[in-house]
Amino acid sequence: MTLTHPAAVASAADGTSTALLNCLVREVCGPERQLFPRDGRLVMRLPRAGVLLRAGLARPPHGASFRLVPPFEERRDGAWIAADRTRLASLIAGELELSTGRANPEFAAQVEDGHDALAAILAARARTVEGGDPYVESEQSLVFGHRFHPSPKARQGAPSEWLAYAPEARARFRPRWLAVPESLLVEEGDRDAFAALEPFAAPPGRRLLPAHPWQLHLLRDDPLLRRAFADGLVRDLGPGPSDAYPTSSVRTAYLPDADAFLKFSLDVRITNCVRKNAWYELAGAVALDGLLRPVFAALGATLLAEPAYRTLALAGRRLHEGLGVIVRQGVRGLRGRPLLAAALATPDGLAALPAVHTDPLTWWDAYVTHVAPPVLRAYLEHGVVLEPHLQNVLVCVDGNGMPVQAAFRDLEGTKLVAGRWDLGHLPARVREAVTYDAHQGWDRVVYCLLINHLTEIAATLADLHPDLGPDLEPELWRTARPHFAGDHPRLRALLAGVPVPAKANLRTRWSHSPDRAAAYIPVPNPLRAEQPC
Repeated sequence: MTLTHPAAVASAADGTSTALLNCLVREVCGPERQLFPRDGRLVMRLPRAGVLLRAGLARPPHGASFRLVPPFEERRDGAWIAADRTRLASLIAGELELSTGRANPEFAAQVEDGHDALAAILAARARTVEGGDPYVESEQSLVFGHRFHPSPKARQGAPSEWLAYAPEARARFRPRWLAVPESLLVEEGDRDAFAALEPFAAPPGRRLLPAHPWQLHLLRDDPLLRRAFADGLVRDLGPGPSDAYPTSSVRTAYLPDADAFLKFSLDVRITNCVRKNAWYELAGAVALDGLLRPVFAALGATLLAEPAYRTLALAGRRLHEGLGVIVRQGVRGLRGRPLLAAALATPDGLAALPAVHTDPLTWWDAYVTHVAPPVLRAYLEHGVVLEPHLQNVLVCVDGNGMPVQAAFRDLEGTKLVAGRWDLGHLPARVREAVTYDAHQGWDRVVYCLLINHLTEIAATLADLHPDLGPDLEPELWRTARPHFAGDHPRLRALLAGVPVPAKANLRTRWSHSPDRAAAYIPVPNPLRAEQPC
């Protein structure tokens, strides 16, 4: 069988269909035991709709790790016929409506919007050439996005509005700088963090506030902001001299000249969520930054700091949140060459590392060593819930591509276990935003670390080594087990093979739930060992 990695699909249509079927497998057919691998293909039954679907398999599956490839087909009148993305979306919608008793008239349009966005990204990327910075290239390499999301590239607005700021199109832009009266600037944290980014001096009596050009475009009709510009209360000083590169999250940009990130508030929906910096998230980032520094020092681990935020204080919350921006620590202080972990879950990203080819087991052991223990210890020893999914972890490699350090990022997704921290000094809404209960926190940690992250890296390693046969993936997980060992009931349960939670992006979209309230479903645990004697 010729190996075709799922991320190497050639078209937006195939990418959309693959993502839909991945969701169907994980959230419907898998839990309900309606999967039937046969002759290099996977048959999926929609039990309520009474429909059979079929996809190709890139390689024999390991556990619940299926690598689906075209052709995608539906059984009708005794024959297998082609099923395009619109047909698949319609059939999946029908099954979900029968299963939940709830319709979602927006679902088909969301899938189609995601397809159109992906098509625009592919066309734009074809007109670009690879950049010279491997780190920036890794951030901008996620063309097909989340493998288990029904519309992984969906984003609000027409492509003409956002392609200039799309990381997948290898975009770059220059932030605009606003001159704001000192009395109207709101900030918390380390004032010097922004000063290091400022490309010129502010006019007398004013301070500088960076703004994303797309952000200003989206706020152009706000009457308060229009009046502030017209009256000269707020001055647009134009772009600075240095380029910013949008990273995988779209709204966070890296400024190489300053070696820092700016997390902007775009207030647009990208995949599941509206991406804005709510007031309690601005305050929460700075609060968490201070609380977590000693924790990570004790762990000997690295969390990219978010030492400050700035925004504008005009009447109303929209501008306070819409112009809020968080500064994040850069990457030059890290060991080795930083790469986005999500880029290593693609065939091109992983294949570029020589050590992956010469000794995949040693490479994997080093990778898990740097990624897993800090996450587990942060939760179990300190009550800190990291969100170490593929887009929140940077893996630093040496000249041979061997992992030497991991860095974790994004304090929006980082939480504290309620009851284990004294947060009485924080406003109630901020306390709510920065905490999870213990069960919710553990589910998030295990899903992000084990299912979203390590499972995808292990599967990509196996994709790159068909010569090592079907035993490679099980051997990778046997190698990982010691990194999850410990005298704690939660760790013993993991190693015993209890099912683990996976975020249900399809069902979350179907139910219109916010990300914080996302549903989880149990999936097979890849750490499960052989049966005891």
